[in-house]
Amino acid sequence: MLDLFRRTRALTYMNATGKGIRKMARQVTVFFYGLFMDPEALHARGFRPRNVRTAHVDRFRLQLGERATLVPHEGGRVHGIVMTMPHDDLDALYADDSVAAYRPEPVLAHLPDGSAEPALCFNLPTLPAATTRNTDYAVRLQSVARKMGLPESYVASIADSG
Repeated sequence: MLDLFRRTRALTYMNATGKGIRKMARQVTVFFYGLFMDPEALHARGFRPRNVRTAHVDRFRLQLGERATLVPHEGGRVHGIVMTMPHDDLDALYADDSVAAYRPEPVLAHLPDGSAEPALCFNLPTLPAATTRNTDYAVRLQSVARKMGLPESYVASIADSG
């Protein structure tokens, strides 16, 4: 009989001899719209993004405060990057105090070839105060969005996303 328990955020099964067998990390599709869009920055922090592609989600708009979040908005569109990452990478990425309040929500990421795929998207459960605005973050986000090849009209609109 197998015992299941959590150790360091990875699943380990105990077989009858008491030896642990580590399960392979499952890849999760995630849509990023903030600074986490940059796979090089994620690699530099020890994360393992794969299958990186541009995408957009509809019926949302970008809202900037100290960081970015998505807000439901009929007719809205937010551009970003869709990629796959192991669950444990996502757990570690969102364990940082600056992003710990973000919660995963399902979205439909539309790809340039016309296809779409379900993805997780991390958003704040409550909106940032209208008076909260991190202009340094907005400038850095524009730089990352440009680097990732997002539409220039969208990159320019980031400055007004408050």
